[in-house]
Amino acid sequence: MSEGGTTIEYTPTWVVAVVCSVIVLISLVAERILHFFGKYLKKKNQKPLFEALQKIKEELMLLGFISLLLTVFQDRIAKICISEDLANQWLPCKEKKEVTTEHFQTLFSSFLPNGNGRRLLAEPADFTAYCTTKGKVPLLSTTALHHLHIFIFVLAVVHVTFSALTIVFGSTKIHQWKNWEDYAKDMEDDPEGVVKTKITQVQEHDFIKGRFLGIGKNSEIQGWVYSFFKQFYGSVTKSDYITLRLGFIMTHCRGNPKFNFHNYMMRALEADFKKVVGISWYLWAFVVIFLLLNFVGWHTYFWIAFIPFILLLAVGTKLEHIITQLAQEVAERHMVVTGELVVQPSDNHFWFKRPRLVLRLIHIILFQNSFEMAFFAWIWVQYGFNSCMMGQVRFIIPRLVIGVFVQFVCSYSTLPLYAFVTQMGSSYKKAIFEEHIQEGLVGWARKARKKNKGSGFKRSSNESSQVGPKEESPLVFEMHKVNGKESSSSAV
Repeated sequence: MSEGGTTIEYTPTWVVAVVCSVIVLISLVAERILHFFGKYLKKKNQKPLFEALQKIKEELMLLGFISLLLTVFQDRIAKICISEDLANQWLPCKEKKEVTTEHFQTLFSSFLPNGNGRRLLAEPADFTAYCTTKGKVPLLSTTALHHLHIFIFVLAVVHVTFSALTIVFGSTKIHQWKNWEDYAKDMEDDPEGVVKTKITQVQEHDFIKGRFLGIGKNSEIQGWVYSFFKQFYGSVTKSDYITLRLGFIMTHCRGNPKFNFHNYMMRALEADFKKVVGISWYLWAFVVIFLLLNFVGWHTYFWIAFIPFILLLAVGTKLEHIITQLAQEVAERHMVVTGELVVQPSDNHFWFKRPRLVLRLIHIILFQNSFEMAFFAWIWVQYGFNSCMMGQVRFIIPRLVIGVFVQFVCSYSTLPLYAFVTQMGSSYKKAIFEEHIQEGLVGWARKARKKNKGSGFKRSSNESSQVGPKEESPLVFEMHKVNGKESSSSAV
């Protein structure tokens, strides 16, 4: 036997077989669950959600690959030696103590032989003595690498779970607006006749009365304050939904007054969900920066909880204020209108004229909140509630309260508000078409583009040609534009 512990050479074969069987069984069950869930989504024609599931698999594979690299290179990392003075800089705790896995092992001791617990990684060789002979200490011990493995696993589980809860709660809230969609359709039995004969007093309209706060500097300040509090109760009302829905239809699909705005909004949200569940490079940069700054005295784990909290309040206030701005524009320009009250969607109302920026901020909010909760759970499971890394109770309670608040408000208020208000941009998303129509239009657009390129080449090579290439229809051109915008935004 080796000094570091029992190797496979002297481990009973039945122990190896049992452990491998359990690990393989758990992995296969998880894989089958994801597989059948994917088949269910495809059967229900939920392609956006199916793509989101594939994104989750990619993120799990990436985290698994990171964990594999830590396992393969653990010995080499532990043999990297640094000076003791350097190793004592920026410690998470005041005193450097020997780190054990006693608390974590007690959770699983009943499942292991003799109840003593085993390390999930191979027992380390005497790397401390290896560096001591050089008058130095290891860069990162094998025990610390083992704990890092557990943190990666906890982060993956918490992020996927919180993302799933977000889309479930958000979809539940949006489904409640289906009654408003049905009500609006019932009012449009004869939309052309209503537009010709109806006279609307702007100031008496429910949408204007609920959102218009007057003209002037004071009303602008009141509008921001009103928008801040509005995001917490009744963020979208019936008059808001019906008015903004009509504005979208009159701007983007005037020829189809019976357009199902609710279904379009759900398809657009499902398409955006696959971007929310991903972990982009800037989120990984955030993880690294947090781990770097988490040293004693800074209470980084406490202050970081305010980042998603502040971003959440800013995003919710901005989305509510956009609705107020739409009401302000109509009320300042008109006293009476013929037909229904119609707002004018525009990108100018959004930050930097980019509605997609709101989705990026929601992505950051959800990930940072997931990271905060995962880090708390990891410290509690790995080192115990009284660990120096956990911090004082007066810092712990606000963290938990803020985390729960952010998750609930973002899921049940901010995300549905985003799905609704971002449709008030200057352009629409390709989700405006059903899935089979999208595929047909994209194929048609590609063929038309190739044909136009070929016709243009023939015309340039034959100057006597009097017949130019066929013009693309406006619908094909719009599909080109929408696809280009979405591909560029997803690539960032």
